[in-house]
Amino acid sequence: MKCPFCSHLEDKVVDSRAARAGDTIRRRRECLACGRRFTTYERLDEIPYMVVKKDGSREKFDRQKALAGILKACEKRPVAMSRLEQIVNDLETYVAESPTRERPSSELGAMVMTRLKKLDKVAYVRFASVYLDFKDVREFMDELKDLLKAKAK
Repeated sequence: MKCPFCSHLEDKVVDSRAARAGDTIRRRRECLACGRRFTTYERLDEIPYMVVKKDGSREKFDRQKALAGILKACEKRPVAMSRLEQIVNDLETYVAESPTRERPSSELGAMVMTRLKKLDKVAYVRFASVYLDFKDVREFMDELKDLLKAKAK
């Protein structure tokens, strides 16, 4: 660590302790050249999980954003909050387990649709109408027909 006073590169650690939040370590150091003391903080440098959007752009995975979208689809539906949180937990785990720390939004949307389809058909249709970006009523009706066929089986 470079001394902020004399720029000497050698020092000794006098004291180490966890900072208040517990996510950083506070170290008191003493420069071996000038003898002055200074404080440094160490923290884990976390690489964020990323979502690759349809247009190729990347954005940080946002748990709250994912939950908000699912909540909107389930508005006024008899779906337990714990079930929705589990869907978001599954999404977060899926992104975290990627070797590249990123996943396409299409895969995440498909996961949500699969789970909502089992959980609540109305919520599924609501989510699908936004996620699949239907161009006209015919596309929407085709999805509803597929849903009805699956229910009949």
